[in-house]
Amino acid sequence: MKSKEKTKSKKFFKLTLKNIILFFGSIIILFYMYTFYHLYFGQNMSYAKDDTKSDTKETTAEPENIKISNAENINIDDIINKNYNPNYREEIMQEEQELEYLTTYKENYDIPKGISYVTQEGRKGTQKITIKRIYDGENLISEEQIGAVITKAALNKVIEIGEGKSTSTKKVKVGDIVYVTSDMLAVMSEASEDSEKILTLTTNDELEVLEIQDSWYKVSHSKATGWVKKECTTYIDLTSKEEAKQEESNTSNQTESKTQVQSLSFNMQLNKPSGLSLEQFKKVLSDTQDINKVFENNAEYFYYIEQQYNINGIFVAAVGIHESAWGTSAISKQKHNLFGYGAYDSNPYNGAYSFSDYSESIDLIARVFVKYYLNPKGTNIYGGEKATGSYYTSPTLTGVNNKYASDKNWANAVYKHMQYLYNKL
Repeated sequence: MKSKEKTKSKKFFKLTLKNIILFFGSIIILFYMYTFYHLYFGQNMSYAKDDTKSDTKETTAEPENIKISNAENINIDDIINKNYNPNYREEIMQEEQELEYLTTYKENYDIPKGISYVTQEGRKGTQKITIKRIYDGENLISEEQIGAVITKAALNKVIEIGEGKSTSTKKVKVGDIVYVTSDMLAVMSEASEDSEKILTLTTNDELEVLEIQDSWYKVSHSKATGWVKKECTTYIDLTSKEEAKQEESNTSNQTESKTQVQSLSFNMQLNKPSGLSLEQFKKVLSDTQDINKVFENNAEYFYYIEQQYNINGIFVAAVGIHESAWGTSAISKQKHNLFGYGAYDSNPYNGAYSFSDYSESIDLIARVFVKYYLNPKGTNIYGGEKATGSYYTSPTLTGVNNKYASDKNWANAVYKHMQYLYNKL
């Protein structure tokens, strides 16, 4: 009670100058004492432990708005080990490869339809390609070509195709006279490109056929006897247009001979011609689904690849229909590539080859199938070459599917297109 009475009695003190000075002085001293205490002792204050909580809790509570870095607790080696797959590896490799030549077709109205001959032999080049391969253990999980440098340019093959009104069915036999169509044609000692060259002939040189073997003629020339490629000769003397016209006249009244059409089956041999005539190819490849008329306008080339390379042209057309969706894909329209040739799954458009016209892509894919997929190694094929058989398992749809397409249903899809075309005959 005394303290209260004293407090109340202070209210009646008189306001003097001395009392005012003492009052404000006391306030200033208290302010400095408060500031000094927080500067030097405030940071070392500890928070009381809550004894009601588990003993596993920290004895000191941290303010909620302060974030403590745990960088010093990170084990870098542990993180690397968790993310590193010792079985995963990338390889960058360079390989020397053959550069396939392209084929250019030229129309010749002075000779009958159905006749074709080579006026310039195709010569392969070489290129150095850079490939990235990714492995998981011993398993190759992806492969992509990332660069290519041409070390030797290829020379395009030039084929003239007859566009005369009549259709010739004449086949050369032993004893016939044939004429050189190529700008330069080597006469070899054996029916092989690897044999010794005896002589070089030029366009229109006259030859007598002594023997016929696969894609070769054994011929007699005024200067030598040896072997030449069939495709670089014709039985028509091109120096005389009158003779060509006479040949057309002689065949104009003949009915086209019926060729034996190969029976359709899923396991049919694709390294044999279908047997369809030029007109039949045009018939089956005229279709409303071909909205850009790509296959209709190039039907003749599926016929000519049968004559040149001994392959089923309907099969090749069916592959083109499947891969290009009847010529409507971007690669088909913008690169004249009906087969997606050169495309990788990771970057199909940029990887796909560009061609100047559809005939080039049709001709090239036919040679690729014949050389790598449809014939065992060492088989005599077109132009005196031999098959490498790199991806050969059998000359059937299933055999091609094994190495040509990653889609296991590819063979069935292509066969459905073949059935569709055959049913139009």
